[in-house]
Amino acid sequence: MTPRAVRSTAVLALVLVLCACAQRGGPAAPRPSAPEGPGRLVLQIEHVGGFVTPEMLAGRLPLVSVYSDGRVIAQGPQIAIHPAPALPNLQVWRLDADGVQTVVDRALTAGVAETGDLGSPPVADVPSTRFTLVTDTGTSVREVAALLELPDEVSGDLSPEQRAARGELRGLLDVLTSPEESLGAAGPEAYRPDAVAAVVRPWAADPDPELVQPEVSWPGPGLPGEPLDQRLGLSCVTARGAEATAVLEAAGVANALTPWVAGDGTRWALTLRPLLPHETGCTALSGS
Repeated sequence: MTPRAVRSTAVLALVLVLCACAQRGGPAAPRPSAPEGPGRLVLQIEHVGGFVTPEMLAGRLPLVSVYSDGRVIAQGPQIAIHPAPALPNLQVWRLDADGVQTVVDRALTAGVAETGDLGSPPVADVPSTRFTLVTDTGTSVREVAALLELPDEVSGDLSPEQRAARGELRGLLDVLTSPEESLGAAGPEAYRPDAVAAVVRPWAADPDPELVQPEVSWPGPGLPGEPLDQRLGLSCVTARGAEATAVLEAAGVANALTPWVAGDGTRWALTLRPLLPHETGCTALSGS
């Protein structure tokens, strides 16, 4: 072998060694983490769409919301009575910083940031489940049709890969709706909102005579408030501070069929929606 060939061979060997070392010891890609700052939304799982009334769409709460300060807010057990209470049973748990990072890691492992096809089962009038993950590297949104309502008889329309991917996302929701068991979260305790929105529509008529409810005076901002959906005759107001406290107290003796009476004597049907830490007012009620 000539001296030139020997030198070329040695250079090639050195390059290969350096590449191998870089692959073994090079810096790993940074792990996405929760956004910094108090009360920043990290993960939210919610229903969108489905066949429900417009006011129910506007006032619908997410299934679970996780925040950078460790709060996990989810709907607790709902009492099975009719008419239902005026306020939903919202509960809050608390995670430490490691617990919040575990939520981020589990969401990524479950595929929230992926984009593969999850299938479109032939099921009508049921909501989709939307997962929104916010990290220091960006926001990922993944939506799954009929994730929780898929009947066994139509699951065969999905491939094994689609069923497995859906199972991962459903498992993530299961973890977050019992965080004291799965994540060691403290709680739960009742969620006390700083503000309450009310979806407002004119009082149409009294229900069945056996379901007529006592009137309750509305202690919040003037009704009917700002238009929310003019086509459907819905509007919205937001009570904050002392007004929010008064609304929460009044809601304790009200229910879903209560006629609320404004200061001018007009009667209104209200759907009360506690606002979450990252929500500022009626603009949060998209009706999706």
